[in-house]
Amino acid sequence: MRLLVLGTAAGGGVPQWNCACAGCAAARADPARRRRRHASIAVEAGPGRWYVVNATPDIGEQIEACPQLHPGPGRRDTPLAGVILTDAELDHTLGIPRLREASGLRIVATGAVRAALSGGLRLDAVLGPYAGVSWAALPEKGLEVLDGGPLEVQGVRVSGKRPRYAADLDAGGEDGWVVALRVRDRRSGRVLVYAPCLAAWPKELDEALSGADCVFFDGTFWDDDEPRRAGFTDRTATRMGHLPITGPGGTAGRLAELPAARRLYTHLNNTNPLVDPDDAGHRRLAAAGIEVAREGALIEL
Repeated sequence: MRLLVLGTAAGGGVPQWNCACAGCAAARADPARRRRRHASIAVEAGPGRWYVVNATPDIGEQIEACPQLHPGPGRRDTPLAGVILTDAELDHTLGIPRLREASGLRIVATGAVRAALSGGLRLDAVLGPYAGVSWAALPEKGLEVLDGGPLEVQGVRVSGKRPRYAADLDAGGEDGWVVALRVRDRRSGRVLVYAPCLAAWPKELDEALSGADCVFFDGTFWDDDEPRRAGFTDRTATRMGHLPITGPGGTAGRLAELPAARRLYTHLNNTNPLVDPDDAGHRRLAAAGIEVAREGALIEL
């Protein structure tokens, strides 16, 4: 299994266009070292066929930054086969309309996410005149095989948090608003778990993590009080739907105990001290065998 790290930032990226916090100011001053695009990865479903996990607002820039995703050999040939969604938040879906030039677009999502995008954002109606959209279910029980190839995917429910625009949407009883993604390569048996937004750590996630070889985890906030300390909200990290890295209920201790060979944090908020590559938190995590994902990295399992 091969995967690409396309971005590692939480909503708005780093720097965020309307933010003058220390992290954003430093990123503007030193973009080569500190800029971070929205959190996303791509997984290779077959030779030259890649699925992006979450389509972020800067998906065009992410594609241009990764030669494996560049178009060719024909003028309109593209290795981008489709999109897998872990939720329906705008930060993870606004990139879909940017893919409207495709001859067709396959989206793999839970029923709740499809209901939000089709009913709330009217995505099918908006994209219909440009590109044909086909949907595939992201099952929480059972597996979806990508393009008949070696990769099988499954969703692991971690939150019932709806995006704001879908707060009152009639989703027809669908649930599974936020899931972690479990990807297994049937050839090698290698397993990837991608969990960029984590409001809880259910037993189903423990089961998925127990056999994982590589884990990407929600690193939005360093500690629970960070959002309030930054002054942009009166809510804690957990109240915002993100388990913090450190402190009571922090994920770093449990992540360090996992058998996975690679354990990486992603989805960093612009207030998180880890957006500074020289911050001591990187060394603290490294001592526990945990990394902060590096944009542009190609990981082979």
